[in-house]
Amino acid sequence: MDSVKSAKNLNNPGGFVRSFAKVLRFRVAPTDDKCRKSDDEKPQTDDEQVRNKVALDAFLAKLFASISSVKAGYLQLQIAQSPYDADGIQTADEIVVTELKHLSELKQCYAKKQMDPSPEVTQLLAEIKEQQSLLKTYEIMGKKFETQLKLKDSEIDSLCKKLEEMDRKTKSLEKRLCPSGFLSVFDDLHFSGLNPNHFITVLRQVVKSVRSFVKLLVNEMESAGWDLDAAANSVEPDAVYENPMHKCFAFESFVFRQMLEGFQYPNFSPLTQRQQQKQPQQQQQQQRRHFFEEFMEFKSIKPRDFLSRNPKSKFGKFCRAKYLHLVHPKMEHSLFGDLIQRNLVSSSGYPDTTFFSTFAEMAKRVWLLHRLAFSLNPEVSIFQMRRGSRFSEVYMENVTEEAFIAFNPQVGFTVIPGFKIGKTVIQSQVYLSPS
Repeated sequence: MDSVKSAKNLNNPGGFVRSFAKVLRFRVAPTDDKCRKSDDEKPQTDDEQVRNKVALDAFLAKLFASISSVKAGYLQLQIAQSPYDADGIQTADEIVVTELKHLSELKQCYAKKQMDPSPEVTQLLAEIKEQQSLLKTYEIMGKKFETQLKLKDSEIDSLCKKLEEMDRKTKSLEKRLCPSGFLSVFDDLHFSGLNPNHFITVLRQVVKSVRSFVKLLVNEMESAGWDLDAAANSVEPDAVYENPMHKCFAFESFVFRQMLEGFQYPNFSPLTQRQQQKQPQQQQQQQRRHFFEEFMEFKSIKPRDFLSRNPKSKFGKFCRAKYLHLVHPKMEHSLFGDLIQRNLVSSSGYPDTTFFSTFAEMAKRVWLLHRLAFSLNPEVSIFQMRRGSRFSEVYMENVTEEAFIAFNPQVGFTVIPGFKIGKTVIQSQVYLSPS
């Protein structure tokens, strides 16, 4: 019963403090020569003073050791209550009650001036006991923090699963809104409402598709045993990379250059550019409207299905020309062991492979960007930054999103070209190198 009553008192910090106050309500006898109990007390010898001091030190050591034990027991009692541990509560309660009794005994011994016969040994044992109590306290706190860490890890895992589920639902919703990957922002778009923001939206889709294709291409290179460092160096000779992983930007640069070559010409042909320049202004307006109608009709199609039905279309010719230009025969033979895909594309056929499907999706988005560029007034112009050019925040953006502080950066190579629409500048994305 005493044990249970003590446990209840310990659950109340105020009662716990009052219990200590009752037990420890006494004064330690002064040892200063200036403070004496009575004038007629006999003066102490040096040996007696030393013995009294040693006895007092032993007494204080036992006092602090018991207090440390109470503290450890009280902490253990708190931890055992949540989650509820009946055995832990009982053990902690017994420790606290035992040490409180010991403190009461110390008080009685001090009041009766009962000195310890072996103060040196007592002090040493008391200090050992105090250190053991402190160690016990640290162990309990360590277990408490470990439990809290596991709870936090569990919360993080739960939140990660929720995030994955939300991403899955978001992607599913995007596919339902538009199977080709474009959002419904263009569904109600009219020719008169065109502005540079629409071009920027489509450009982001182009960048996303190019990176998907480059990722697939690099995986095929690794599977075929290519030396990626040598391949990156052949694309961008003598480029200095801040991080070895940045060499993927060289491949992105190569794909962007090939896919956007001739972008400034209608249908990617210099001949059509000269023909359009000779047209009167009204006819040029009609031509822009025609490009816009092609954009709206083509934005929701699936490129593989469209190519199968319309192999001789303008997009079919564009897709065929870009594939044969981008994928060199030696590259294709090295990656796939034959030229079946190339031969099929050359004969106006389209292979049913993941590699070509990814390429066709990228080609479709480049085609849409081109159609939209020639729908705008003023028309879109494209620009590249020369290697060695000084970095300019007006026309350039660092593709790695890292700050260069230790040196004056300059353009290593252009990854994504920039565009101008009248006075609107869409920054090129460049890979920076030290000057």
